[in-house]
Amino acid sequence: MGPPRHRPTWAEIDLNAIAGNVAALRAGAGGADLMAVVKADGYGHGMIPAAQAALAGGADWLAVALVEEGEALRAAGITVPVLVMTEPPSTAIAAMIDADLTPTVYSGAFVDALAGYARDIGRPVSVHCKLDTGMRRVGVPDAEWESALTRLRDEPALRLAGLWSHFAVADEPDHPFIAEQHERFARGLALAGELGATPDVVHLANSAATLSLPDTHYDVVRPGLSVYGLEPAPGLAAGRGLRPAMRWCSRLGLVKRLAAGEAVSYGLRWRAPHETTTGTVPAGYADGVTRALSNTGEVVCRGQRVPIVGTVCMDQFIVDLGEA
Repeated sequence: MGPPRHRPTWAEIDLNAIAGNVAALRAGAGGADLMAVVKADGYGHGMIPAAQAALAGGADWLAVALVEEGEALRAAGITVPVLVMTEPPSTAIAAMIDADLTPTVYSGAFVDALAGYARDIGRPVSVHCKLDTGMRRVGVPDAEWESALTRLRDEPALRLAGLWSHFAVADEPDHPFIAEQHERFARGLALAGELGATPDVVHLANSAATLSLPDTHYDVVRPGLSVYGLEPAPGLAAGRGLRPAMRWCSRLGLVKRLAAGEAVSYGLRWRAPHETTTGTVPAGYADGVTRALSNTGEVVCRGQRVPIVGTVCMDQFIVDLGEA
C-alpha cells in the first residue's frame, strides 16, 4: 500500500464488469477462444486485477505490449498463455523466455536472435508471426511473407504456433478497407498452408471485429477496449450487455458565484452568459482530463449533467453548476 492520498479525486474500477464483459464477448465469439488485452496497465484499470477479472470471466489468453508487463503477470501468479504483441530488444529475449511468454515475431533480425537463444538453451521456442495486412505499423510486409514463413518453417529452434494481424478500421463498419484487409490476411493464411507453415492458432479480431465481424473470429478473438466496457464505435456493442468498468469520481474543491460576463480559466475562453454558480474540480490534464474537453465536456453532479467551462488546467477544471 502506498502513502495516504489526500486529494479528493479517484477512479473506481468495477472488476465484476470486466469479468461480465469478457463472458459476454466470449459467448458471442462463436466458439473461439478469447485473448484479453491488458497492456498499458489494463487500459488504465490496473493490469493485475483487470487480468484476474478477465480470467474469471473466461479469458483463455492474455496479451501485453511489453515483456515487463508479462513478467508482472507471472509475478502475480498468472499462468495462462501470455502473448507479447511487439518485438522487444534482443536483450529482453532471455527474460521473455524465462517468464514463459509467447513472442510475436515479424523481423528477420529478431527471428535470428530468438532462434540463436533457443539453440543456446537447447529447446525450441513457440512464436506467433504477425503479418502486416495494411495497418503499416508492425508486422511482416506483404512482399516478405513467403520468405518469413519459409524461414520459420525451416528453423528447428522455432515453432510457428500462431499467425495474426490487426485491423486498421474495423471500428468503421462500412469502410471498404475492412474487406480488403481481411482478404489479404486470408491470402497470408493460404500461403502459409501452401508452404507447409500452418500455425496452431489464427487470430485477427480486435474489439470492433469481435463485436461485428464474425467471419474474422478464427481460433481466437483479441478484444481490448470492449473488455473494459468501451464501445469501439457508437452502437457497435448495442445489446451485448457490456458495462464500463471505470467511473471517475471527485468532490468539488470550491464552489463560487459568478456574475454575468465574468470569464474563467486560461485564455478567458468562456464567459458566464448570466449569473451562475461554478465548481472547481481538483483534477486536470495531468490526470488524463484532456484539454479537448475544454468548453465541450460534461460531468454528472448530483445526478445532473453539467458542462465543463473554460480551459482544462493541469490539475483543475471548472464546471457550470447553474443555479445548483
